[in-house]
Amino acid sequence: MNLDTGDAVELTELLQFLHDWLAADHNRLGESLNGFVGSRAYDVDQLRADLNRFVFLLGGNDGEGLFSHESD
Repeated sequence: MNLDTGDAVELTELLQFLHDWLAADHNRLGESLNGFVGSRAYDVDQLRADLNRFVFLLGGNDGEGLFSHESD
């Protein structure tokens, strides 16, 4: 799949925004995510890791912290 550079930049910014928002209100958003998913098997930390991985794949960062369990 080919993605226009401008679209990739916008998508990267959106993913970073969501990643940071989840970090800012971890507990409340975590409960909401658990209710939406219907299980605690997938949590905010895993979602943030997925978002961080997608940002890396789009070239939005150098992968720093990608393979660790660091919280921002």
